[in-house]
Amino acid sequence: MSKRDFYEVLGVAKTADDAALKAAFRKAAMAHHPDRNPGNHEAEIKFKELNEAYQCLSDGQKRAAYDRYGHAAFENGNAGFGADGFASSMSDIFEDLFGSVMGGGRGRSTGGRERGADLRYNLEIGLEDAFKGKTAQIKVPSSIACEACNGSGAKAGSKPKTCATCAGQGRVRAQQGFFAIERTCPTCQGRGEIIENPCSVCSGAGRVTKERMLSVNIPPGVEDGTRIRLAGEGEAGTRGGPAGDLYIFLSMKPHPFFQRDGADLYCRMPISMVQAALGGEFSVHGIDGSEARLKIPEGTQSNRQFKLRGKGMPVLRSRDVGDLYIQVVVETPQSLTRRQRELLMEFESESSSKTNPEAAGFFARMKDFFGNLSGA
Repeated sequence: MSKRDFYEVLGVAKTADDAALKAAFRKAAMAHHPDRNPGNHEAEIKFKELNEAYQCLSDGQKRAAYDRYGHAAFENGNAGFGADGFASSMSDIFEDLFGSVMGGGRGRSTGGRERGADLRYNLEIGLEDAFKGKTAQIKVPSSIACEACNGSGAKAGSKPKTCATCAGQGRVRAQQGFFAIERTCPTCQGRGEIIENPCSVCSGAGRVTKERMLSVNIPPGVEDGTRIRLAGEGEAGTRGGPAGDLYIFLSMKPHPFFQRDGADLYCRMPISMVQAALGGEFSVHGIDGSEARLKIPEGTQSNRQFKLRGKGMPVLRSRDVGDLYIQVVVETPQSLTRRQRELLMEFESESSSKTNPEAAGFFARMKDFFGNLSGA
């Protein structure tokens, strides 16, 4: 009986990328795995066929050879698809695709000692804290090693015993036809140890939940989304395993005056129509609290931007400092008195195209444009 096309076996097109191949193989292999189809010879054959196809197409060189020559590329042992090579690589494939479902899981150490989980803590700080840096005190609820059993999970005076089923390996090997599959030991659940007399405080887990107070050093220049890692401050490992890490994710509170873009700060400053027309000097404050003088020239237009060099934020782990940009916004007078109206009307009567060149130019261009359209 001739072999089916490998792409047909996996149910993918010849243009499928690695991700599509992996997804197709995972779905089909889960459905036809011998553990899910005990005694089903047809499923075992299908499973072998899937494995052979995936081994070929997931390897760049083998796939290129297959695309060019088909199954003939692997005749006479050229492809290395012998039973020994197949069986030896299957553990790696399942570990990569299925993790703990079929491969026993990653990150588990022998002797039942597992590394604790990493923890995340969200910390909100003000812009001033990001400018100066600070030491924050945080409370973190997490699992810590049980003091009563010293993290072993066994009652004081006793010790965990090596699992007889897996001989302490945490995994058992089952033969399925011509190849073998390793699975998590059902007796010890992959720990490699059996606790006959569990600790009464932690119920054999080797850790208890407790709230801890920690100090977090926040350096100057941190930005929104900055991550700070505290090694070994995560969840305690089981049965004496190493602790995970704690990751502090920083977010910034909105500031009433400044907006931040990297190391630069931006501030909108309203000024009166008279101040914009006549110009003047203004006192502004930086994020560090220092005072600076800002000169506004005569005839300043709304939304014009002025730069105060070196008045921005520090750059993280650098001596560089950003700038402060002041954007002036000309405020139109409101709630005018009769006298103010009279003065403005008098001012308007004395105005010319030189007083408001942009407005005069705009209306002149508009008049010419539509006048030409009418005459066309």
